[in-house]
Amino acid sequence: MSSTAGESTVSGEVWTPANPESAADMVAGLKRRLEDGADWLTCLLETMARWTLPVETYRGRRFNYFIAGEAFDWVLLAERLLLVVGDLVPSDEIETLLLSGRVPASFDRSRFRQALGVEKYRGYLNYFYGVTVEEALQLSTELERYKRHASNGLRYKTDVTDEVFSVLYGSAQAELLEKFREETGPRSGRYVSLSDAKEFTYWLFTYRINNADKARIASDTKKGLAQLERMGGASGWEPGPY
Repeated sequence: MSSTAGESTVSGEVWTPANPESAADMVAGLKRRLEDGADWLTCLLETMARWTLPVETYRGRRFNYFIAGEAFDWVLLAERLLLVVGDLVPSDEIETLLLSGRVPASFDRSRFRQALGVEKYRGYLNYFYGVTVEEALQLSTELERYKRHASNGLRYKTDVTDEVFSVLYGSAQAELLEKFREETGPRSGRYVSLSDAKEFTYWLFTYRINNADKARIASDTKKGLAQLERMGGASGWEPGPY
């Protein structure tokens, strides 16, 4: 996908319409609809459906909406849009959406897929399973390891990261992180950013999928979804994979 001057690109992107609107035009249209009293979440999702920039720098911050060109981080795009139109949306609903992915109770969740559109919804599912569920799977495995150590009298073992990575991916975290950087390129800065962490998680998901049998993949997916349910349910974090 091509982007406007000064913005990054992602090869292989599939969300390019014949006559793409500029980001400024889409945001302006969103603001007009909200000022006219339209439902804010429906407007937001429909704006996302037309959004074409996979990556942009806005107000000095880099926003990567499509991890690996295929996993759509819809909450991140919501945050970017709400930076402009947030004064037209209830502040408590903004906070709930951005912190937990929850949508207002008044919103008909069956409309989520329709408003977001086929391509963005496919990208949303990639993100849901590749990042949200993958993180829950890692947490579930971590809790299992702590429980096992506690049952063996090792109640104060504080770091089981490499054990978790070995169980799920067959290698230590540092080794996998090195492979990730070799494949995707070096990262700037001394510390891992939130965006980098999401990219790494999605990379781990694809790595696991490519190196496990179907039965193990199904079992791990069920395990991750079960952990989300224990944390309040998949629908409590995001609208969920309808």
